[in-house]
Amino acid sequence: MRKIIFQGLVVVLLFFATWLLLSQVNWVRVLRIKQMTQTTEEKLGELLWEIFRKSDKVMEDADVVQPLDSLLARICDGNGFDKDLLQLHVLKRDEVNAFALPNRTVVIYSGLIAACDNESELAGVIAHELAHIQLNHVMKKLIKEVGLSVIISATTGNTGADVMRELARVLSSSAYDRGLEREADRTALRYLEKAEIDPEGLATFLFKLSQEEPSVMKNLAWISTHPDTEERARNLMQKIDEMDLEPRPVLKPETWERLQAALSER
Repeated sequence: MRKIIFQGLVVVLLFFATWLLLSQVNWVRVLRIKQMTQTTEEKLGELLWEIFRKSDKVMEDADVVQPLDSLLARICDGNGFDKDLLQLHVLKRDEVNAFALPNRTVVIYSGLIAACDNESELAGVIAHELAHIQLNHVMKKLIKEVGLSVIISATTGNTGADVMRELARVLSSSAYDRGLEREADRTALRYLEKAEIDPEGLATFLFKLSQEEPSVMKNLAWISTHPDTEERARNLMQKIDEMDLEPRPVLKPETWERLQAALSER
């Protein structure tokens, strides 16, 4: 009986101790910080997109936009994402690169699309960048590289253009931590599997770029920002071999051909 009473007293004491601890938390402040962070991400993304938009031509013709929109839609539909909350832009630039911005935006250079041999390779790249967005890797990377105070100052107009250009450089040409890359790889595979898109494309694209001659590596920014490319490709293939896949095509062959032709014409 004493044991039961003692246990009851312990439970009561723990309850009141927990209540007292939680009562000391300034929840208004916590919620304000969360709201401030969300607002900061949105504003930062808009400012960064302005930098990239002004530096290169935005490709808006239907033969380029619609195929990428179809790939994005399939990934979103298969994974329950609200596509209206995401943005995908193509910039006319020969560099093989793609990256994500803080406001749920994916930027892809035309050079990367041209380097893809098929839709599954391109879908793999899109899924990988979406994984960085969904896992909040973009802000983690910026906070680690430049600090939260600098980011907040940049969005309130308290820093110069040089700071914004540095933030743009960090996102487009600075590597993620290896741990974040592995997490994005695994997540991208899951996205592609649920969307019934062949996930092997991501692995083959990484492996293909890792085998390029050193003389052309200067144009392969997606390699420099995603380290250990060949090793990651091999790890992806091992995981893919364990999957039970029935992929379905997204684009018609003629749509893919028009996309590639549009990139070379403009």
